[in-house]
Amino acid sequence: MATHTALDAMRDAGSILEGIRSADDLTVAASRDGGTRAVRLLAQAANDTSDQLTAIAAVHSLAQVFDESADEVLIGLLSHEQLYLREHAAWAFGARLPRFDAIAGLAAMVIAGGFSGMLAQRTLEQWGSSAPDHVGLSLEGAVLGVDDASARARLVETIGLIPGRIPERLLRRIAADTDEATEVRSAAIAGLGDRDPTDAVTRIVTGLANGTGELADVARLALLDLTAGVNPRAPWSQGLTIAQLFLHADIDRALSQVGAGDNGGIATLLVRLGDALVAGDPASDVRAAVDRDQQVSRVLTLSRGSSADALACLSEVGSTLSGHAFASVPFPGEPVPLAEAWPRRVSAQRGIRRVLRAAGSVDAIHLRMADIGTLAATTVARELEIPVVFTVAPDPHGVIHSLDASGTLTRANFGSIDEREHFWFRARLVQRLAADAAHTVLFPRADLGRTMRDLVGIDIAAHPERHSVVAEGIDIGVIESACADARAAAGQGGSEVPATGTAFETLDALLSALPESRRMLPLAITVGRLHRVKGMATLVETWAADEELRTRCNLLIIGGDLENPSTDEREQLDRITAALPGDVGSSGLILAGHRANDTAARWLAAARFGRPGLAAPHGVYVCASMKEEFGIALLEAMATGLPVVAPAAGGPATYVEQGVTGFLVDTSDRTALATGISDALDAAVGPFGPENAQRASDMVAGTFTIQGMATTLATVYRDVAGANEVIDWAFSTS
Repeated sequence: MATHTALDAMRDAGSILEGIRSADDLTVAASRDGGTRAVRLLAQAANDTSDQLTAIAAVHSLAQVFDESADEVLIGLLSHEQLYLREHAAWAFGARLPRFDAIAGLAAMVIAGGFSGMLAQRTLEQWGSSAPDHVGLSLEGAVLGVDDASARARLVETIGLIPGRIPERLLRRIAADTDEATEVRSAAIAGLGDRDPTDAVTRIVTGLANGTGELADVARLALLDLTAGVNPRAPWSQGLTIAQLFLHADIDRALSQVGAGDNGGIATLLVRLGDALVAGDPASDVRAAVDRDQQVSRVLTLSRGSSADALACLSEVGSTLSGHAFASVPFPGEPVPLAEAWPRRVSAQRGIRRVLRAAGSVDAIHLRMADIGTLAATTVARELEIPVVFTVAPDPHGVIHSLDASGTLTRANFGSIDEREHFWFRARLVQRLAADAAHTVLFPRADLGRTMRDLVGIDIAAHPERHSVVAEGIDIGVIESACADARAAAGQGGSEVPATGTAFETLDALLSALPESRRMLPLAITVGRLHRVKGMATLVETWAADEELRTRCNLLIIGGDLENPSTDEREQLDRITAALPGDVGSSGLILAGHRANDTAARWLAAARFGRPGLAAPHGVYVCASMKEEFGIALLEAMATGLPVVAPAAGGPATYVEQGVTGFLVDTSDRTALATGISDALDAAVGPFGPENAQRASDMVAGTFTIQGMATTLATVYRDVAGANEVIDWAFSTS
């Protein structure tokens, strides 16, 4: 039997990633075999907790066996004691016809919330399109039995996704009920914004919009959703409009929040890239040779914000003027870490849809990560027929591979870890996007073809015209200005000494707090989020445990919200505190928290050129990340002339010259990491230090500028938009 053979192959797969890819073969075999025997084999595999990887594959294969017994097994799994089986059963049910005796189990998962609640909500939404009355009545009954405000809000949000009179009646009642909690009423009001603009709906939403406070802001957005269509492109508008997003960051023009929470290098990249796309590359002949209608004239960068922020941005978004506009997608409640944001799928979809409608004609949207923003944006892009450009990176594949190789991730615990990391869902999301995107972008890396084939399962040689290799870039002007100021402040000539109140004075205040015995040591500096993937705590633990290394340099960490840390940041801070018992400051560690991008650039320059009386010159930059697909901060450090220590795997290996401009190490090996830092400190003061610093700076300036990246991507966007116009024309004449 093919199902039996495919299960054996799944169990014999040599790695976790190979097993995930083998799941497709199991699904095909099960759908072809069908019948009760296939269901029995899959049910046994699903309940085998000793092989949780195969168990998950079996659950999804059950969804493709259209037999009454398969439904019964899946219904049973909705109440299984193992969360990973419950959530994968909820997901799998989305591929089947509505099963009314499963609605209660799915509603219970929505009530519980979290990632599994999001999966259950998606399935109920899909079922609601074909059985709206039955799903609507069931959810209405569920609401009556729930008192907790957050749980009620999740149910009401789900009801807002179901068409028909029954859900609309409940939404109108809850929206107008002043005894309901604000978050519950907000969910109802937002849901009304997706209905047809009947007199009853419009009257309620308009009345609430005329009020004040949070509910009024939500109602004003809902009123826009009720009445807005897609704005046509203005006749006088020229050039392409490109959208890009990262919903886990608070992105502003000044990059003031970089390093806090999930505001990492991606935020810096999107701001600099958007500016460069609309400015064009003055050193390139490409822009001059391209018709104005085919140049990028507008970029929309979407990130999270409040309902008030979302309202305020729409006038700029709807402008026909060229330039780089910033738009907010309202996320209800307090900011949450990236991994916990999946339940905000519906609000993300509504916010993205609102912005793209207000913008008029959007020629392409560029998505970059397997996260909630990308999941929501793909749905909206499909609705509005906007072509997607997707940057494919081996994430989460690289992490899965590393954890598998280290023995941390096994078949016996895959499901339990998947409950937190959502590896299976994210890997499938990447697979789907890579297949469906109009064009994919790849990071340069050694053995790119083999890496994409072995980790992600994509053969980029099969259709090379669908892929472009694009290196990320940085704004060299920011680095050059920072270096000039740092040289002058260190008395090494160049420009005048910067005035008081600068980023250098802030750094000096931190350095002055060090014990006098630690002043005039060079700095080992790092910039990034306080997150385990970035290895900040690992870096501190490595430095603290090596007495010789500690006597050679102070350690400066730029990043993290130290006053209101997220869960991920708190975990890293707790490990850092444990590594340095006593007064952290006296040890030579400086936790600076997040800083604006321009400030971080000046502190990198200060690490190279020193601070008079406080820090010696010839510092180094350390990236202790578990993985680094490319590395914006690494490029900024190299452009500054700092020797770098970086992960041997991933993007850095394509531009760090081993032993010359930096040192590539296995960052999971603390001895190797400490040796790399020590070697970098030696290289910085060595006879070839200045020459190698200039070599690194020249390499970045010649290869990895944001202007060069923008020029390459502009060509991709132009080709994608042109191909979409051809398709539209073909449909219009068929």
